[in-house]
Amino acid sequence: MKNTRTMKRHKASGPSRIIASLREAVDWAEGKDVPVRVTTVNVPSIDVRAMRKRLGLSQAAFAAKFGFQPATLRNWEQGRTRPDGPARVLLTVIARHPEAVEDALRKAS
Repeated sequence: MKNTRTMKRHKASGPSRIIASLREAVDWAEGKDVPVRVTTVNVPSIDVRAMRKRLGLSQAAFAAKFGFQPATLRNWEQGRTRPDGPARVLLTVIARHPEAVEDALRKAS
């Protein structure tokens, strides 16, 4: 009977996988043809005034409760500026689950 050795494939170690991933990300950012998965999340626009009124809050109360500057809230509501991506994400969560945001902020302070 022959002694056969089976060769096991070893997974790359954590640090070497991270380095390989970073190289792949740099190649992708430079426009090179790299097989990567890109996930795009569509964050909806939010009617801040309608949401605030639905929650029954004044501008000052809404701003204080959720950590926005009152002037920023006024600018959004009056159409002078629009919420950026992270603010739209937070506003979307507030619109759907205000109690979750309140709870998270309460526990963080």
